[in-house]
Amino acid sequence: MIGQNTFRRRIFINFFVVFSIFTLVVLGYQYDREKSYRTGQLESILDNISEVTNRYIEHKKIFESGDFKALDTLKTLLPIENTRVTIIDLTGKVLYDSFVSDVRTMENHLHRPEIQAAISSGEGSNIRLSATTNQKFYYYAKNCDKYLVRAAAVYNVDIIKFLKTGHIFFLFIASLFVMMWVLLHFTTKRLSDFIIKLKDFALKAGQNEDISKMDINFQEDELGVIRKQIIQIYDNLKTTKDELTSEREKIYGHLQVLKEGISIFSPQKHKILANSHFIQFINMISDQSTISAEHIFMIPEFGKVVEFVEQWQRHKIITPNKELPQIEYTLEKNEKFFHIRCIIFLDNSFEVLISDVTRPEKQRLLKQQLTSNIAHELKTPLSSIKGYLETVLNNPAIPAEKQTYFLEKAFAQSERLTDLLNDISLLNNIEDAGGLFEFKPLMLKPVINDAIENLKLRLTERNMDYSVDVDKDVVVNGNESLLFSVFQNLVENSINYAGNNTKITIRKYLEDAKFYYFQYTDTGVGISEEHLPRIFERFYRVDYGRSRETGGTGLGLSIVKNAILLHKGEISVKNRPEGGLEFLFSLAKK
Repeated sequence: MIGQNTFRRRIFINFFVVFSIFTLVVLGYQYDREKSYRTGQLESILDNISEVTNRYIEHKKIFESGDFKALDTLKTLLPIENTRVTIIDLTGKVLYDSFVSDVRTMENHLHRPEIQAAISSGEGSNIRLSATTNQKFYYYAKNCDKYLVRAAAVYNVDIIKFLKTGHIFFLFIASLFVMMWVLLHFTTKRLSDFIIKLKDFALKAGQNEDISKMDINFQEDELGVIRKQIIQIYDNLKTTKDELTSEREKIYGHLQVLKEGISIFSPQKHKILANSHFIQFINMISDQSTISAEHIFMIPEFGKVVEFVEQWQRHKIITPNKELPQIEYTLEKNEKFFHIRCIIFLDNSFEVLISDVTRPEKQRLLKQQLTSNIAHELKTPLSSIKGYLETVLNNPAIPAEKQTYFLEKAFAQSERLTDLLNDISLLNNIEDAGGLFEFKPLMLKPVINDAIENLKLRLTERNMDYSVDVDKDVVVNGNESLLFSVFQNLVENSINYAGNNTKITIRKYLEDAKFYYFQYTDTGVGISEEHLPRIFERFYRVDYGRSRETGGTGLGLSIVKNAILLHKGEISVKNRPEGGLEFLFSLAKK
């Protein structure tokens, strides 16, 4: 009896705790729901007041005339006593307040919580103490496009009572709780008696005692067979389950490690398994988000897969020694490239694999475009050199000063050709062999000074001034040669395009735990907004003819961007309001 009472007590306590938690959750939910309902009622009334006020203003054209005193006639029509109506323009200036005669004494209301909410989402509410009247109000503000109407009820005893939830539901829950307590008492008693019988049966069966005289519900033959079958079935299922779980975990572990998206489908196109990369890739390809692998059959880009699967499902694959039927192709979506492969298995189930080949595909296209651009860029200096030399060779009697002129021109073009080849080599090394560059803690200011000193003569020729506001203790994790190229190309870009009598400024304007942030500006003419997104592209020129005259290779800013990315930083460019360009970029600390 003691054991029975103890077991019953445990069951009762467990059920009682569960039901108590459930009751508290229901009470909390109902309380919140009732409170929200009453708050919604109050806000609905205040919204109606705001709407009536707005319509009255529009009807009387008060906003256009500025005669907001005409709103005083609405005071007697409001459904709630002590209702305060305030008209505020979009800058926060108070135009009218029914509680304040001279609104010019009131401060700007732009940063009031209800006003901010109304501006951003159309309406907002708040309960707080008024700084103007020193009274507590329930505020409700509504955005009326040209202005905001705020209706407020004095937060007095009547409003507080109105917002309080009713107590009838709590009494109902309490009664239900008592009933459930009584029901749990009898239910746990019956359950306890049943468990005790099962315990007695198990003890007697385990001790090989005679169970024939036990309760008729526990007949020996039936319970014996059931017990043996349950034990045997449990052992078989547990063994099989453990083996399947182990194999399944191996498969899933392998699939999750793979960078490819893979999913296996039944002949009826139901998903058997799929890894996370598969869901990610079909979301990148599809115009609609999904977490279902079966969504692949509704995506137009996978039409070839669907057609291929349906074609082979009409055939029976009976040649296991031959290669399994499969299809593969590459598709492009949102500037990304994916390799799709589908394999049909012997039972007509099938597998779909998706590989992201964006990087190699883009590299292939980029190299193809680069080869074409390089060939085009090399033609001009080579043609010029050939032309100048042919002129000298084919005209022996040409005056010496003319010969010198043509040779100097040929030499200048050869220098330009050398610069172009050097820039191409540097850019390819950054992109294809970035790991070969040595990175170490590096003081940045000497590198900047060296880059400017290298171009100082050209700066002087164009009467350009410069300013460097970078502390000596700024140390980055970088490659000296690449960082020198970054600042040299930025300065050279300003020399070529900013114009004479301009100024260059380089400064560190911010830092955090991982990065320094730099600003590079010039006071030149800037460039058109349409060209800004493309100035980091290889060989892109805003003014092709002018770029030829200045001698730029068209790769300087591309080298800048790729070098900064290799330093784990980011770079952006924009036109300054006062004229010129502004580059913002970051470099990792040591």
